[in-house]
Amino acid sequence: MPKAYVVLTEAIRDHAGMAEYGKASAPSLRASGASVLAVEANPHVLEGEWHGDRTVVLEFESVEAAQAWYDSEEYQAAKPLRQAAAETNAVILTGFEMPG
Repeated sequence: MPKAYVVLTEAIRDHAGMAEYGKASAPSLRASGASVLAVEANPHVLEGEWHGDRTVVLEFESVEAAQAWYDSEEYQAAKPLRQAAAETNAVILTGFEMPG
């Protein structure tokens, strides 16, 4: 089963609010077994326009695990803090396994 990745691009309006969101969302990430692969304030854009001023990449064991984290009670309690502090785009991507 391929891994899954959640990518969030955040246009932060309230840095203190995002810090509170980080504290509130961390337990849900730990409980889900997710890995934080990247938190980047200045991505090197190769083409086009990039949304926001911070990009976050999370890794999960599967798409189902990523969706379960997003839908979890713990994360749903933290999510309004992010929504109040930043305009965010978020996606779940299915990992790619190179054919042998």
